[in-house]
This record gives sequence, structure tokens and C-alpha cells, in this order.
Amino acid sequence: MIGIFKQKNPANIFLLLVFGLLIKLPMFLHPHIPPGRSNDGVFFKAILSFIEPTGRSTPLLYPVLAFGLLFLQAIMLTRFINTQRMMNKPTFFPGMAYLLITSLLPEWNFFSAPLLVNTILLFVLSGLFKIYNQPNARGAIFNIGLALGIASFLFFPSLTFIIWILLALAVMRPFKLNEWALCIVGITTPFYFYAIYLFINDTWSWSRLLPHFTIGVPAIKQSVWLAGCAFLLVVPFLGGGYYVQDNLRRMLIQVRKGWSLLLLFLFGAVFIPFVNNSDTLENWVMAAIPFAAFHACTYLYATLRILPLLLFWLTVAFILGYQYYEIGW
Repeated sequence: MIGIFKQKNPANIFLLLVFGLLIKLPMFLHPHIPPGRSNDGVFFKAILSFIEPTGRSTPLLYPVLAFGLLFLQAIMLTRFINTQRMMNKPTFFPGMAYLLITSLLPEWNFFSAPLLVNTILLFVLSGLFKIYNQPNARGAIFNIGLALGIASFLFFPSLTFIIWILLALAVMRPFKLNEWALCIVGITTPFYFYAIYLFINDTWSWSRLLPHFTIGVPAIKQSVWLAGCAFLLVVPFLGGGYYVQDNLRRMLIQVRKGWSLLLLFLFGAVFIPFVNNSDTLENWVMAAIPFAAFHACTYLYATLRILPLLLFWLTVAFILGYQYYEIGW
């Protein structure tokens, strides 16, 4: 598998699809129906309400939608890494790593608001990368802010990514107050139109426009399997970080800044579950994007060729063990 996905072959898109279906088979065998959570935004609640009649009679709809999102995100991440030349050769390792990582925990394969937001965050990440050295980036910056504003109506805690976006603007462009203000205007635009909608329908209230915002520690049940998942996430990430640092001098300035954006992305994604915390691992799925990018570097740059093979098959064995011999799915 490592040798296959190391090549940039159009046929690998189909192989990636087959790989994803095989590694995520239990999500189709045990469909999960989203219960709806307090952190879900009005857009996501509307989506759930729209598909509920079909989902009630055909529960398989939810895992099909979730897998479609995961596969789309794997392709988007692969395309971003290859197009922006984040690694020294184009591969399908980012997509492979993303599908592998999201299989470590069943909750990362549920149709949920954070999973939908991942698609928007990949769009934002690509947009932030493109504004580097762009003379007139006002339109792109407004679109970036608008995308984040829309994401907050799917999953309100994602609004905290505004800190990541502002730091990214500072990394990618010289400070210009009007650009930062334009980004904030883009973020607030969906709130402005939603406020008008509430006012016209005589349902105005601040609590509906801006839900409560709290910081707390999620109460996650500890287990050996969760520790194994953390090990398989952190060790390849540290390896990828080492290889990125080792190749930093040979990278273009734009690429160096791109890896900085991904690192800032990871810090923001790790913080998200502490906002309006809930006792679930679904909110952590946003961290899978930067993790997959760094994991891809471990698969590509490892000098000992046996290392990527051991890492890949150890992860696959862990996933199969968790799925079929523990509580799993």
C-alpha cells in the first residue's frame, strides 16, 4: 500500500476509495444516527431535520454521507499538499493518512457538525495559502471570513478559529488593518443576515444569535485503546515534524509558512473540544487534518523504508482490533 500511494497516479483515487471503504466497513454495518447536540448550529440542525424522514427509514444514509465527506476531505487535503508543493514530490499519502487516522476512533466517522466544518476549514486553509504575495487579496480575505462565519452556524465552537485566521494573516501577509477588519466583517456577515431573519420573524433574542460560550475539560473515559490511539497519532506526527524541520532549508518561503499554518491549525483544533465541552470525541476530528499532513511526511521522508510499512500495518492492525475485538463500533 505504501508503494502504491507514494505515486501520483490518477488511478490512485479509485484505490483510495476502495481502501477507505475497506478500512471503514464497520461504519456501514453499524449505522450511527446523529442525536443532535447543543453545540450544533442552526444550519446543521436544519440539515438533520431535512434528512430525518429518509434517515429514519434508511439509517444507512448517515454513514454514506459521512464517508462521502471523509473521502472528499481526503482528496481536498491531497490536492492542497500536492498543488502547493508542501512535500518534495506529489503523493497520495495525505489522503491515505487522513482516512487511516479518522478510522482510529468510531466517533470520527459519524455524520456530525464538526465533520462538515472540516470541509470548510480545508477551503479556508487553501484560501489562506493563496493570499501570500497576492497584491489585491481583499476578496479572498472576505471569503475566508465568510466561510468561518458559515462554519459557526454549523458548529458554534468553530468560531474560535478566528484566532487561527488572524494569526495566519499575520504569517502570510504584512499587517494591514483594513484586511483584518474585512476578515472580521466576513465572519459577522452571516450573523447580520440571521439577525435580520430573527427580527422579521419576531423571534429575536441574543441567546439565539449568539449561543452560550464556556470553557471546560471534557470528561473522556480513559482506556488502553484510547492511549493506543493517542500513540498512533502523536508518534508519526513527531516524526513528520522532524522531517519537515530537516527539509525546511530546501523549501520555498511560501511552503515554510504553509507548514506554520498547519501547526497553528492543530493548536486551534486541539482547543476546540474545550469550548462548550461535551463528553464525546466527535469534536476532536478537526485535528485529523493537520495530523494527516504531518503523518504523510513520515511516510514519504523516512530513511528506513521498513518504518512506514511497520507504521501503516500497525495502525491497520490497531483499527481492526478496536473495531472487532473491543467495544469499537
